[in-house]
Amino acid sequence: MYPPSFDYYAPTSVDEAVRLLDQHQGEAKVLAGGQSLIGMLKLRLAQPGALIDINRIPDLSYVREDATFLRIGAMTRINELHASDAVKARYGVLFDATAEIADPTVRNWGTVGGNAVHGDPGNDLPACFLALDAEYQAQGPKGSRTIAARKFYTDSFTNVLAPNEIVTEIHVPKAAAGSGSAYSKMERKVGDFATAAVAVTVTLAANGSVAKAGIGLTNVGPTALYAAQASDALVGKTGTATDLGTVGDLAAKAASPVADNRGPVDFKQDMIRVWTRRTVTRAIARAKGGS
Repeated sequence: MYPPSFDYYAPTSVDEAVRLLDQHQGEAKVLAGGQSLIGMLKLRLAQPGALIDINRIPDLSYVREDATFLRIGAMTRINELHASDAVKARYGVLFDATAEIADPTVRNWGTVGGNAVHGDPGNDLPACFLALDAEYQAQGPKGSRTIAARKFYTDSFTNVLAPNEIVTEIHVPKAAAGSGSAYSKMERKVGDFATAAVAVTVTLAANGSVAKAGIGLTNVGPTALYAAQASDALVGKTGTATDLGTVGDLAAKAASPVADNRGPVDFKQDMIRVWTRRTVTRAIARAKGGS
């Protein structure tokens, strides 16, 4: 099927892109990597009056670590994030997830901003950013603002961005000493969306117990989910079998999957339980200096 007709724009600055979004009053879509949007246009699941292609805007593709954040430009390709030395060394959850997304073609074309902002509950990076307590920097006609990832998603393919705002950068708090993170994904075949997946971040105290934790869940709810109770339950623990059982149960409780061709509800909740235990174990091992 071919998409319906639309106006096409290729702005060369963020300000120009914002002006175009403002002019079209919610009838325009932003084209970044296009790996999700193009398919939706062909199926006529999206029928925008205008397409605003931001690929010609310079300086939106980078991975930089400073004293405060790992800063990721919204147009950074997924493979570029995966190849970052900082990500390899200190942000295991992002290194793991970017290796699991779809296939090499999608990873070379798809953007970090597109994957995060699109709001597909099956996309891998949103759960990672929830676990990492990241922020999204958005620019609109009145200037820029930052939005906590944990307050960004409201429903499937829906977020708190205004129709005339665009995400330009993602801020991940700089990994502290004693930090470790991991992402585990169950999929029917290589390149598929997750049946269920878990993102975990931890920071260890001097005594080896967990001082800070974050757990995000993929494709077991209408959006990526932050498992707050499971995250809180991990604080002060050392990752014993009892600790892992409690945290896994709470993560499964936070999940709200639906039955589909990837499995029934109870199966998906069990997978969250199992993958949470395994992923917490990997994150703690990495925080202690393991690979």
